[in-house]
Amino acid sequence: MPSTRFSPAQYSHVKHPQWSRDAAIYQVNTRHFSAEGDFKGVQRDLPRIKSLGVDIIWLMPIHPIGEVARKGTLGSPYAVKDYLAINPEFGSHEDLHSLIAAVHDLDMKVIIDWVANHSAWDNPLTQSHPQWYARNHRGEFRPSPWWDWSDIIEFDYSHADLREYMIEAMCYWVDEFDIDGFRCDVAGYVPNDFWRQARTELEKLKPVFMLAEWEARDMHEYAFDMTYAWSWNEIMHGIAHGKLSLDKLRKYYSWNERAWPKQAYRMTFVSNNDKNAWDGTQFEQFGDCLDNAIVLSSLGEGMPLIHNGQEAGESKRLQFFECDPIEWQAHYIGDLYRQLLDLRKRFTALHNGEFGATMLQVNTDHADKVFAFVRRNGEHAVLVILNFTDMMLKVEMQADLIAGDWQEQFLLSATHQSGAGQLCKIDQPMSLDAWKARVFIQQTPWV
Repeated sequence: MPSTRFSPAQYSHVKHPQWSRDAAIYQVNTRHFSAEGDFKGVQRDLPRIKSLGVDIIWLMPIHPIGEVARKGTLGSPYAVKDYLAINPEFGSHEDLHSLIAAVHDLDMKVIIDWVANHSAWDNPLTQSHPQWYARNHRGEFRPSPWWDWSDIIEFDYSHADLREYMIEAMCYWVDEFDIDGFRCDVAGYVPNDFWRQARTELEKLKPVFMLAEWEARDMHEYAFDMTYAWSWNEIMHGIAHGKLSLDKLRKYYSWNERAWPKQAYRMTFVSNNDKNAWDGTQFEQFGDCLDNAIVLSSLGEGMPLIHNGQEAGESKRLQFFECDPIEWQAHYIGDLYRQLLDLRKRFTALHNGEFGATMLQVNTDHADKVFAFVRRNGEHAVLVILNFTDMMLKVEMQADLIAGDWQEQFLLSATHQSGAGQLCKIDQPMSLDAWKARVFIQQTPWV
């Protein structure tokens, strides 16, 4: 009888909420989302967000913003003045209750941004508990954690009573408003054992979903369902601008498969609040490669994020410290996301983490120009081929992974192509348009 004495324990001890297995996430900056810049403006548009295939609404910080050392006119939402209050610009307690109830009525979940690492200079905790704050070499409050973050000061998590306060504050929002979890700002600058403590207490109230704004595998051990795939975004950006080779992308997926727990969710994103505000719109970031980036973020390993406004063509860099409403319009990118998220839900091989299938690389005769992979389980297979050049290619692929009959899913684009093709074999050289992807489905995959 084989010994189990040295059997390794499961690396990740986090139990994901069942509803997260095929989920996609949508980031809401309440200030920018509507002309009113409030919760009601978000609530009014929930059915449209739902229609994209979104399951999780992430609300950026909802708390009052500090006035001391404020940046711009309205300040940064990450300069929290009161962890137990609501920014009056966004509405009342009743307005937030109404928004969360409407999210739940549409069978979606809502997480809120939690800023545990630092607060505003004029947070009352600076007076009631000044010992909770980190100090610089002169004994003064320390701006955190970057030298240009002058509007916030850092906490010192060596204090047990600070941890207790912060966890009780998090529990308040779950208990009082029935939120479903947290996106945790600069989570790696807060001790990981604090997040473990927090999740343990939160789970006593309800199953929660925890997203870390960080990229480290140990965050998944006890506390977090999902971490940011920052390196995925950086590699895709480098490829789009001709600075990195496709081998960098292959190394990312090898690293993701071998060095990270299979249970870990990685958030793959084309844009977010930081990228849009400081680095540029999705068009500035990816240019002709944008559609490929969206396809790969949605069909490759990882949970896709939609940053509010992407689906409307994200026409500008939103001013982070000002009121700068999104310019909403119908756009093919919204239709593309809608199609891709529908595929993710219909085909279980595309699900998140351990619920989905690993990506199997399909070798081609254009390894420096084409990235191709299959994700398959006992029910079906999904084949994705992406051309990362500005020329049309004829591509021959690895035979054993593409055997059998496939049905192409014609991707929506600026030309609004849609629909599915007839069953076909793809064992002959295939045409790939410049900067385009082709996606095929096999209902009973060949083994």
